[in-house]
Amino acid sequence: MTQATSPLRSHQFLVGQDRQGNWVVQDQNALRGGLFVSRDAALRFVRSENERSSPAIIIVSGVLELDPWNNPAAVPGRQVIPDSHRRAA
Repeated sequence: MTQATSPLRSHQFLVGQDRQGNWVVQDQNALRGGLFVSRDAALRFVRSENERSSPAIIIVSGVLELDPWNNPAAVPGRQVIPDSHRRAA
């Protein structure tokens, strides 16, 4: 039996602080997130992104740096060229 994917399925969000003390939010696909001045603002963002479901929030105890480059789909217009197709400089 296969499990149906619900459009209301909860997303996972990492929440933590970067080296400068900013609060960072990033979803598991690196498609949504940002930098925030407070923990409350970061959590409000997570809740606003998941109005219809309860998000899974993972609080990171160490340093969490915002990494929009982790997922090429997160950057409009960015093309990823496999190493095998790159020309030697």
